[in-house]
Amino acid sequence: MEISDKLLCLFNADVRTEDDRYIVEIPRREVETGAIDPGETYRVALISREAHEAVETEPSGGPAPSAEPQPPVETGELRYVEIEDIGKQGDGIARVERGYVIIVPGTDVGERVKVEITEVKSNFAVGEVVEDDF
Repeated sequence: MEISDKLLCLFNADVRTEDDRYIVEIPRREVETGAIDPGETYRVALISREAHEAVETEPSGGPAPSAEPQPPVETGELRYVEIEDIGKQGDGIARVERGYVIIVPGTDVGERVKVEITEVKSNFAVGEVVEDDF
């Protein structure tokens, strides 16, 4: 299965019925981390339960995967990123694999910079510019 590099977040959700419509709830953490903004329109992809269960039951041969996906960056890693947005506190925001957010202070939308990852959290990282306009 090919996954777009524009993927903002990934989670499991139940579909419930309410009056004459169906509802898929978005986990609060996806809004709180800035991956999703209330009131915006997003494309939604659905993966069948059978496909999901088949993946979960395959033997991995290694340690059991954690429930949460691991961040795609590590502290000290160098990354080339493009600033796509400005956060509420004025910092540049870049997105990498799976829509994972890297906050880059002192940057503006459209800048392409080389950053060193200085802090990694489960839902975002902070990067420091080491080279402007690569």
